[in-house]
Amino acid sequence: MLAALRRLTLLVVGCSLGIAAISALFGALLGASLDRAVALGFYGLGCFLMVSGFFVGNRGPARVKSESAGWSMLPGLGSRRLRWATAEEQNETISNSAVFIVLGLILVLIGVVVDSRHSLV
Repeated sequence: MLAALRRLTLLVVGCSLGIAAISALFGALLGASLDRAVALGFYGLGCFLMVSGFFVGNRGPARVKSESAGWSMLPGLGSRRLRWATAEEQNETISNSAVFIVLGLILVLIGVVVDSRHSLV
């Protein structure tokens, strides 16, 4: 559990530094204030990760069996061979979804703290 918390902390710190740098750059190019640009960067990526986590978690139990599509007269409508996902694949899907949602929520909360338009106290 401690190792997972350490990895999550490194992920949050790394994403935060990257978001702050890229948002500051875009804010400077657009003439926005630094704190507002950084807050919007955190909000944007946090919301994107939460929505992505939702869709990753709602992936169905069927998986493509092979990458080669079968022959079809109409392009894009070839026969696909499907198989049921293993328990390991389903657990990985749920785990990835949880990481995306938790990381997105943390980034949005950091954005709330950084945002100067609203006072927390």
